[in-house]
Amino acid sequence: MDIFNNLWSIIKTIQFRDIIDILAISLIVFGLLRLIRETRAAQLLKGLMLLLAVYILSSIFNLVMLSTLLRAFFEASVVIITVIFQPEIRKALEQVGKNKNWRKYFKAFSKTGRTDDWEKAVRKSIVDAADTAMLFSRSRTGALLVFEREIMLSDIAATGTIVDAETSVALFGNIFFNKAPLHDGASILRDGKLYAAGCILPLTGNKNVDINLGTRHRAALGISEQSDAVVLVVSEETGVISLATAGELTRDYNRDSLIKKLNALLLDEIEEEESKYRKFRKGRKKE
Repeated sequence: MDIFNNLWSIIKTIQFRDIIDILAISLIVFGLLRLIRETRAAQLLKGLMLLLAVYILSSIFNLVMLSTLLRAFFEASVVIITVIFQPEIRKALEQVGKNKNWRKYFKAFSKTGRTDDWEKAVRKSIVDAADTAMLFSRSRTGALLVFEREIMLSDIAATGTIVDAETSVALFGNIFFNKAPLHDGASILRDGKLYAAGCILPLTGNKNVDINLGTRHRAALGISEQSDAVVLVVSEETGVISLATAGELTRDYNRDSLIKKLNALLLDEIEEEESKYRKFRKGRKKE
């Protein structure tokens, strides 16, 4: 009875905010475990747990030197864990930043800045990219075009050469000509313009990627995993035209299907969000 009375007295002290606090911590722990599952971080976590067990045993058996050394290690655990799990922490923060619901929420309180001229420029860049892709597909010329969306790629653009020019088939042809200085890198399209060329993209960390895919396709998948960009790839070996979005690769596009898909990804989604934004603003004005 004493045990139940003590337990009941503890339960009575719990407030609603304590429940919220416990649920929040539980979700964070669950998210971290889900993030590191089946990664090298899981093995590192097992190693840390083993060190913790050794520390407890050394304290029980009064092993002064060992317990002192491990205590110093765990006192600096915040910095150590940040260094060890840096890739996983960065991946988690990137996933939070890429969440469309958050972006839509914040966009509702700010102007989008889209104009008719912007839409015309984007449509022209899509047609130019599709025409170039078909030309490169026939001539077996490799190409990598990155269509920037909400997430800015200025850090990636800094690895190449800033161009900031109107798109055209001739311009793309000059850049990706196999003897041109910038042909090996990726070109970034921003707001319907060729913003930068010769850029270096991060490779995908996915271990299940088809072994037949080369570096160009792996780079396309890599940047699509780390941002919301749409990446157009033309294979140098086969001439196959592919698109990479959200870490997934779709292949075998022709001119019409490519234009339709790029319009859907780059314009239709934005027009839908613009419509919701206008309705939201109209509702706020009525209030």
